[in-house]
Amino acid sequence: MRKRILGAVLAATLVMASLAGCSSDKTADSSNVTNAATTAADTTTAAATEAATTAAEKKLSGSITLSGSTSMEKLANALAESFMEKYPDVTVSPEFTGSGAGIEAVTNGKVDIGNSSRNLKDAEKQAGAVENIVAIDGIAVIVDKSNTVTNLTKDQLISIYKGETTNWKDLGGNDAPIVVIGREAGSGTRGAFEELLKVEDACKYASELDSTGAVIAKVASTPGAIGYASLDAVDDTVVAASLEGVAATADNIKAGTYFLCRPFVMATKGEISAQSELVQEFFAYIKSDEGKAVIEKVGLIVAD
Repeated sequence: MRKRILGAVLAATLVMASLAGCSSDKTADSSNVTNAATTAADTTTAAATEAATTAAEKKLSGSITLSGSTSMEKLANALAESFMEKYPDVTVSPEFTGSGAGIEAVTNGKVDIGNSSRNLKDAEKQAGAVENIVAIDGIAVIVDKSNTVTNLTKDQLISIYKGETTNWKDLGGNDAPIVVIGREAGSGTRGAFEELLKVEDACKYASELDSTGAVIAKVASTPGAIGYASLDAVDDTVVAASLEGVAATADNIKAGTYFLCRPFVMATKGEISAQSELVQEFFAYIKSDEGKAVIEKVGLIVAD
């Protein structure tokens, strides 16, 4: 009898020990899950704190100077304003003196960035200028609003600017002289326009004006006038003619069907990585989603 009682006691003890072990394992598992969740939460909090600290530490201050293309006025001003809004202690000062003058200013160390509405020349690169393409712009061929000729072929455009076609009636329009308007020598728009049409040093201009706005105003107020201007600057005072049946739009430029387009360059003396921290941050901003949105908002195409 004693042996039976002792056996029962031992069996009961083993069962209780087994149950206690299971309970302990569940408690341990629960503890492990809790610890893992706590660790994950701590990691997330640490990452958020680090990000906030990084943002707080990037408190930029100082000034950036830009000079150059008048065609890039809308873009340069928009980027300057949005960058200064993001960094209130920074001053970005654009000036508009023409592409050639802007490149000369940056290579001479007078400004941080030289704006050019054309590719850099070999001589400019040899002088230390580095070509940083930030956007692609279309060059619109504009006529006054009373003109009935709103589509031109490439050959017709070349003939007009070389002074070979001088009356709109020869192009299916009214009997009126063609008044050829262009930009001054050294203009990036003029350089790109003449290079794309291969009419360098062959154009017969009635007027050579020193800014994009002046060209648009002159064409708008002169019957029979034709000119060229940056697509993003064209307003409803003039008509942008189609070329080879293709309208001057950003979508057509992206598609490669509109042939008059050129780069917008923000040149630096040396690579961007060799510039001041502030200038490097400005270029980083241009390449960011915020900067790309500004570029697209002014009607330009983001460069790859």
